[in-house]
Order: sequence, then C-alpha cells, then structure tokens
Amino acid sequence: MKSVFFQKQKTTLLMIIIGIVLIGILLAIPTGFEDALIYQGSERAVGVVTAVDNSAIITSGMIQSGEQSCKMMMEDGTFKGQEITGVNFLSGSLEQDKIYKEGDKAYVRISINDGEIASCVMTDHFRLDKEVILFAAFIILLIAVAGKKGILALFSFVITVLMIWKVLVPSYLRGYSPVWVGIGVTVFITLVIIFFVYGFERRTITASMGALLGIITTCVLGILFTDLFKIHGAVMPDSESLLYSGFAELDLTAIFMSSIFIGASGAMIDLAVDITSAVHEVVEKKPSIGWKEASISGMHVARAAMGTMTTTLLLAYSGGCIASLMVYMAQGTPIDHILNYKYVAAEILDTLVGSFGLVTVAPFTALVAGLLLTKHGRRQEAAAADGEKFSETV
Repeated sequence: MKSVFFQKQKTTLLMIIIGIVLIGILLAIPTGFEDALIYQGSERAVGVVTAVDNSAIITSGMIQSGEQSCKMMMEDGTFKGQEITGVNFLSGSLEQDKIYKEGDKAYVRISINDGEIASCVMTDHFRLDKEVILFAAFIILLIAVAGKKGILALFSFVITVLMIWKVLVPSYLRGYSPVWVGIGVTVFITLVIIFFVYGFERRTITASMGALLGIITTCVLGILFTDLFKIHGAVMPDSESLLYSGFAELDLTAIFMSSIFIGASGAMIDLAVDITSAVHEVVEKKPSIGWKEASISGMHVARAAMGTMTTTLLLAYSGGCIASLMVYMAQGTPIDHILNYKYVAAEILDTLVGSFGLVTVAPFTALVAGLLLTKHGRRQEAAAADGEKFSETV
C-alpha cells in the first residue's frame, strides 16, 4: 500500500512540474503585438474620481454624447499622488459608453510629452482588482473541493487561457490558416486537459481518442455547412473593426469555421472523460467483465450525458444572442424569417454541428474504453493471481 501511495504522489508531483514548465514556456512566448502603436508614448494608470463635470454631455433620450470631464487622484504611475483631469468621450453607444461618478476607479491612458501630460483619456472603469478577487475565490474553492485534482485542473485552465492568447490569437492575426491553427491548438489543449485528469495511463489515451474524433467530425461538418449556409465570418462580434484596424487580409470565414469546433471541444472533452471514467469504474468493480459488456455500460452512460450536453451547447450559444431574439419577437418577425437570418443560422450551425460531434464521441469512446480498459483489468487480475503487486493511478 505504501508503494502505491508513493507512486501516486510521485506521479502527481511530475504532473505539477510538467504544468509549471508548460506555463513558463507559454508566458515566455511573445505575441508580437505587445507594442501597439496606439499605446506608444503613453502610460496606463489608475485614478480615483474626485469630481465630475457633466456640462458638456448632450442627452437625447437614452443616448448621451459629448464628453465628461473628471478630476482624479492618481494611485499609481508617474503621476501617483497627483490630481489630474481626465476626459471621458461619449459616442452615443450604450454598449461602449460609460459614465463616472465620484469615488469610481478609472483606468486611464496618459499621453506624455517632455514630461508633461499632453492628454488623459479615461478608457473604462477599473475592474482588475475585482477580477483578481473572483479568480482567487475560484482557486480556493476549486482546491478545497477537488484537492490535488483541483490543482491539476487549475493548470489546465491556465494553460488553455495562455494557448488561446499566446498562440491562437497571434497566429490568426499573422494570417496563418485559421482551420489548421485551430485544429493544432485544440488538439494540444485536449491532450493537456485529459492528461491532467488521468496522468500517464490508458484512460488518457481512451478519452483523448474519443474527444479528438468528435473534434475532427465537428471540424469537417463546420467547414462544409458554413459554405452551404453561406455564412460570412463578419457575423462574429467586432470582426469588421478588426478588418478596419489594418488586417483586411484576414479570412474571417475560416476563423468562424475554426470557432465552431473550438467552441464545442470543451463539451466533447467532458463527455469523453465521463464515459471513460464510467467504464473504468465498472471494470474496477468487475475486473472479469468483457469488452462488449463494458462498452454497452459506457453507452448507457453516454445516452444520458448526450441529452444534457446537447442542451448545454444550445443554452451556451442562445444565451449570447438573446437580445437579438427579443428584437425579432418585439418586431413581430415571422419565425421562418428569424431562422433564416444569417446571425441566427450561425448559432444554429454552432449548436447542431457541435451536437453532431457529441453524438460521434459517445459510441466511439465507449468502444475504445471497452477495448483498452478491460484488457488492462484482465492484466491486473492475472497479476494478482500470480502474487505480483501493481500500482494504479487514480
């Protein structure tokens, strides 16, 4: 028992080291877009609003335009401890505009010329401190509930964020093939996440094979039906702004295609892990079970999970377009017109193609789990009969 315990501890420590190394490598990779022209010759700082002047704001119903002037006490940067005046420009957009009041913290961009303030633009309310608190609470809860598994899950979370920000986004901006880059990043993230769940064992291979088949299926269907639906990548938020920012050569439609299987990959990884864990548990309780019976047990679990997973995708995608649906209903738009709009069709495409991937993942993962995990179980049983001791990784 002690040897098994120490083996588990050694495996966990090795996984933690791998996680730290991967995070270190990703942090060291430059995106190539750190020195944006808009931020050169300026610094970012935080200030507390001490007084506001709304006299230059023009109000027309719900829309406000003009500018708001605010005095702020700077909390960091070159002008820490000084009171300076910042300007909050209003464009008449409820989505983008913000109004400050006394006591608010603001994130500002200060342009400096010969050591003097040339301009101070208030970019947004300062939220980073609250975000840090929320993330810290998430870490504490995750570790408190899941223990060592929670630490490994945290590594998966951080690596996924860094892969998207340090590899995926810069590669798209440089004009690399969005589909191939998306596939590469998604495959890497899938393997990393499942590795941190199971470690060095057969379950990692089983769940990875199941998830990757679903991702490939989703990729192929996404490419095919994006073309058949005649969906342009400009349906993605802020995509036109990206083109006008000097990246007119980007293939937005290919980026949209890649977003389909990237967005659905999480649910497919989840389903593959659920089925793999269920079959493994069955084999642990009954080592003599055959691969067919184990696969059937896996399919029973898969059928229940698929019902909730497809609904999860539906809720995730529909939640992002609820305002558009409300507009269509308020205007009395016929349902057939609503379903035919490209924005709604894009969400339908996301949901149904992702669901196709989930349906593919289920039987394949159950079959692979039955073949690989029951074979492992029989080896354990034979080894136990010979009096040998084998360690298992939970």
